[in-house]
Amino acid sequence: MRPFPKMRGGSVRARLLVLVLAPPLLMLPLLIGLVVYWGNAAYDRLLVYKVNAELITARQYLDRVLEAQQLAVAGFAASARLRAAMEGGAPLDALLAEQAHSRHFDYLHLLDMNGKLVASSAGEDGLPAAGGAASLRTEWPVVLSALAGEARIALSVFSAGQLDEVGPPLRERARLVIVPTANARPDPRDEEVRGMMIHAAHPVLDARGRQTGVLEAGQLLNRNLDFVDTINDLVYNDDALPLGSRGTATLFLDDVRIATNVRMFGGDRALGTRVSADVRHRVLDRGERWLDRAFVVNDWYVSGYEPLLDGAHRRIGMLYVGFPEGPFRAVKQNLLAGLIGLFALVVAVAVMLSLRGARTIFRPLERMDKTIGAVEQGDALARTGGVEGVEEIARLADHLDALLDTVAAREADLKQLNAELDRKVVERTAELHEMQRQLVRSEKLAAIGQLTAGVAHEINNPIAVMQGNLDLMRELLGPAAAGVSTEIRLLDEQVNRIRLIVTKLLQYARPGEFAGYVDDVDTAALLRDTLPLVEHLVRRNRVRIEFDTRATTRVRINRDELQQVLVNLVVNALHAMPAGGVLTLATRDCNAPAGVDIAVSDTGHGIAPEHLGRVFDPFFTTRRSEGTGLGLSVSLGLVERYGGTISVDSKPGAGACFTLRLLAEPVFRQVGAGSEGRSADD
Repeated sequence: MRPFPKMRGGSVRARLLVLVLAPPLLMLPLLIGLVVYWGNAAYDRLLVYKVNAELITARQYLDRVLEAQQLAVAGFAASARLRAAMEGGAPLDALLAEQAHSRHFDYLHLLDMNGKLVASSAGEDGLPAAGGAASLRTEWPVVLSALAGEARIALSVFSAGQLDEVGPPLRERARLVIVPTANARPDPRDEEVRGMMIHAAHPVLDARGRQTGVLEAGQLLNRNLDFVDTINDLVYNDDALPLGSRGTATLFLDDVRIATNVRMFGGDRALGTRVSADVRHRVLDRGERWLDRAFVVNDWYVSGYEPLLDGAHRRIGMLYVGFPEGPFRAVKQNLLAGLIGLFALVVAVAVMLSLRGARTIFRPLERMDKTIGAVEQGDALARTGGVEGVEEIARLADHLDALLDTVAAREADLKQLNAELDRKVVERTAELHEMQRQLVRSEKLAAIGQLTAGVAHEINNPIAVMQGNLDLMRELLGPAAAGVSTEIRLLDEQVNRIRLIVTKLLQYARPGEFAGYVDDVDTAALLRDTLPLVEHLVRRNRVRIEFDTRATTRVRINRDELQQVLVNLVVNALHAMPAGGVLTLATRDCNAPAGVDIAVSDTGHGIAPEHLGRVFDPFFTTRRSEGTGLGLSVSLGLVERYGGTISVDSKPGAGACFTLRLLAEPVFRQVGAGSEGRSADD
């Protein structure tokens, strides 16, 4: 009797306790880990989605402000008051100053068609000296667009000198002391003297619709607290953020806060503070959006940053919205703690209930375990007997006793049957192997015989007729055949080549025998021997041949098959240059493993990108009326059979280059018999 396997590592009671307690005790930390991971990830994603929506809203508001300012400039540029003042020769400075004040511009300039300043809202004091270089405003893209007849508005950065030209008070308004900020990139400057301007320009037309000048306007954003407060009120209304949290918005010039409602420790606005180095690198250096937590002045915020571009599409600053992370982090931690506590309570209750139910199973199972142990020790008559407890366990004990009786009765029979079965299996296996070997051998012989007979019958007969006619031509022409002796010789060689191809058909079915049919080939000499085969195409297409044969390594490969591949590649290159060109044939030694690279390059029309990956597919061709699409597929199969490869590099209009990599010592691969002997057209 085969003994029952004995469970190691403790009693049935201990093992059942482990089975009962292990799932909940293992599940609790797993559930806690999953809850913490998924909870953190989901909560963070929600915050990122929220700040992304707020950043989109802020950007839309900025775009609407730019659009409104552009409409304001367009309205005044087309107004009857401006046209009447210009045509009547009335003073324009007062009119420009009035419009600048009513439309909330910091300045309004009227320029002539050369971009020269002719009137300003700053009055005579704001006009540069006549003829000075500063009197021209054509350095601004928006002005250049307006001079060309196209209204445009953009954000522009004015230097301190350019602010002085517009109006000296603007320079003082723009100036900000740079405040040292934690995590910011080092900056040697003490103050920011540049200004970010909403910069607009619109063509001015006379009564006949001719452009007579340009109206230029600007609104300084430095210290423009109303602008960021409006964004903040629009994005973060009273119900936008829970827990008493307050959102913030900021405009940056480069990485300096020029308008913000972010507060420092003293409660003052954080003007002149700078963004962290990580945010600057992502947003300003790389031009990407930032949607993540970031350190803002003195605390961590859930932040959204977006680059701002000037009229020349250069990154000049950033738009920011965000809210403190602390209140949301506290809520998240409280929620996770509550969920973890709930999981722990559920698991504890489940463990208690499981232990109570397990007690009714321990004792009957321990008795059955003792019975099995006695049987393992050789007591084939040991039995459990009747047990009390769970009905299913009692039936299991009865079934165990019945099973032990059956096992004792059947074991002897099984031993005898097993011995007889083993003997029959050995005999049948040997017979099956022999029959399989004979069947495979018969199938191979039959296939090879059919292939050889078919090829010999279908190809050798017409080849014999061709060879006979060539001999008859040579005999009938006599001395007159000397003029075409080269062509007749080439025909003889190609007929003989077809015979060789027919002879080698069996090599695909028996690659081991084929491995010896190789020649020691000088690739440079073979290239030159190949050219006479295509000389008529070279002359017809007026193609110049260039050789660059530097390879000194000789390769072992079937010479005729390699020549077939080269003829195919050269013919394809000549077809690609119907109007003439340069055909370059080059060879180079290569290492690891040793071999030769043969490059066939042309200056033809090249290969389209969508065709480049299919040129080696069977039956793929772009010359529907001439080719069959088998040439390159056959060539690849021939070269790969010796362990080589063919690659192609081409751009439309820049020609193509096919590179053969041949091994000095071939590594034979078995390929399909259908690839040899096909035509070389593609």
